[in-house]
Order: sequence, then C-alpha cells, then structure tokens
Amino acid sequence: MALITCENIALAYEGNTIVSGLNFTVNSGDYLCIVGENGSGKTTLMKALLGLKSPSEGRIIFGEGLNKKSIGYLPQQTAVQRDFPASVREIVMSGCTDRLFYGKKERLTADENMEKLGISDLAKKCYRELSGGQQQRVLLARALCAAKKLIILDEPVSGLDPAITKELYSVIENLNKKDKLTVIMVSHDIKQAVTYASHILHIGEKPLFFGKTDDYLVSDACGLFSDRGE
Repeated sequence: MALITCENIALAYEGNTIVSGLNFTVNSGDYLCIVGENGSGKTTLMKALLGLKSPSEGRIIFGEGLNKKSIGYLPQQTAVQRDFPASVREIVMSGCTDRLFYGKKERLTADENMEKLGISDLAKKCYRELSGGQQQRVLLARALCAAKKLIILDEPVSGLDPAITKELYSVIENLNKKDKLTVIMVSHDIKQAVTYASHILHIGEKPLFFGKTDDYLVSDACGLFSDRGE
C-alpha cells in the first residue's frame, strides 16, 4: 500500500476552488516535487497532506503506518523565526513533537540529526546568529526528529545563494537515497525539480500532471510551465 493516496481531491482557498480532480500516490522512497504557478494551490495541498486543512472534495489516505505525527515538516521561514533567541540544540530537539519533556532519547535523536546535517559544532550557538544556510540545516535537522518515513519541504532553498542551494539539494538527495526517506517538496525551481525528483506533480492551470520525471519532461504540462519561465 502507498504511503499517501489522494483520490479525486479538490482544494479551496477562501471559499474558491483552486484545484480539483487531483489523483496521485506517494510510495516509500519516492522523491516528489510539486510544481505550478503562483496561486495554483501548492501550499494549500501541502497543508492538506499535513492534516492542517481538509480537502473540499475527495479523500487523502495514509498507509504503511504513516500518521500526521510521523511526518517531518520544513515550512518557509519568516523574518520573526530567523531572529528566534534559542540554541541550535533547543531548536532541533523541539522537533520531537510527541514529547512535552525531552529525555536521553530525544537528546540522542537531536545529536544524530545535527551530525547528519553537519551542524554538531553549532549545537550551543544562538540560532539567530547563524547564516541563512546554517539556519536551514538546523530546521531540516529539526524536521528529521519528527520524520519517521516522510518529510515535507516547502521551498527549502528560498533566499539562499547558489552555492548553499546546491549543498542543501545534495543533503536532501542523500536523505532520500541513502537514508531511504520519502520526500515531498514544493518548488518553483523546475530545473532543480527535474534534476532530483523521481516524480512530478504539476498543479494549477490545465493540464494537470502526475508521473515520473522522465514522462513529465516530454509532457504538455512541462512545456506550459517552462514557457512561463517559472
């Protein structure tokens, strides 16, 4: 059974349907990029997958023991969050969302994920003193503390310079391929999406597309998207 199955779902924003007839599945080990024009419903779909919003039609089915608490989530960062006065370890450990108090197990999980992201040396640093790239690694490590099988990323490289962007894409690719973590990413960067993703979901204006990346590259959906320079 698939990790996530979406059956004929429709999504609305402020009472207006923005996308309908969505059918797709996410299997263990997939790397799915969700692409589309601004306002096409990408963020609304992500909220639905996280259980923060219900589809106006259709249903979302979790399989293989997946539930909302076992999904890691890296949202877009706000200016207020960038200035958060906590240590790196405290930020990462807060990803253990099923705990009110942190014990040895949570500290070990945080340390393991900080090491995985190459930020162990920053553990005692204040989060707001870090660079943008370092902050994204911290937030990704935090998301990994919750991620048992799946991680959802919302524009994870937004605002980062090209070198740091490349590094972060490489980190995410390793999590998918080496750690066998299923990835769902919202991205506006179509070139990087087709470089790393195993599957593409293109939503917004017709035609909708869901399938393997190689098939997307020769589809009408890809042509429409590329023509707009997105």
